[in-house]
Amino acid sequence: MDVQRLKSCLFGLFCSAALAPAATAASVDPALYSSLHWRLLGPFRAGWAEMIEGVPNQPNTFYFGASGGGVWKTDDAGRTWTSLFDKGGSSAIGAIAIAPSNPSVIYIGGGQPEPRYDIQSGRGVYKSTDGGKTWTDLGLADTKYIGRIWVSPTDPNTVVVGAVGHFFGTSDARGIFRSTDGGKTWSHPLAPGGFTGVNDIASDPVILPVEAPSMRIASATEAPSAMFRSPRLTISR
Repeated sequence: MDVQRLKSCLFGLFCSAALAPAATAASVDPALYSSLHWRLLGPFRAGWAEMIEGVPNQPNTFYFGASGGGVWKTDDAGRTWTSLFDKGGSSAIGAIAIAPSNPSVIYIGGGQPEPRYDIQSGRGVYKSTDGGKTWTDLGLADTKYIGRIWVSPTDPNTVVVGAVGHFFGTSDARGIFRSTDGGKTWSHPLAPGGFTGVNDIASDPVILPVEAPSMRIASATEAPSAMFRSPRLTISR
């Protein structure tokens, strides 16, 4: 094959690859979704929402954490809501995680992790093993503001907490906290410093060894801000 023919073949392949996504997108009939629209589901006494989580095998069941209204649940896709945390220790809820292997196990984290003109702190992590009917205080009250909670897909007792920490001063209660006994005890494998907290945690949904998936942690609030990665929950910088 001469050089000119090779260039022509490569150009053709490039054009085919570039046009393929457009062709696929155009094949979706807009009539299938044109009637869909956003609508307010309430409830009207909870304040603005910080975090919402659904249950994959229960498409009408959702939980959300309110800025000043605790935890709410719907099992009819938002037609009705039930308050689950009226007597809890933290009215501001910024993180919710439902155990993938047991949706009755729910972890919540207190505080408003997104700073704005007014901020309400929380009192750590709480856990329910009966779908939100009762709650247990798991400690970590000094974290004040929890940005994200991650639960192992295979073990509801393995949980990782991303703590933003105090907004108005230095704090050692920042970074990543980890428990393998359902929150009875905690380790502190990532302590990025008195000014740096963790506000997000993500795991690879495809690479899933038995021990735990690989994780990537976004660190924010003051310097040094960075991304942290752990191959197996032993957090390293």
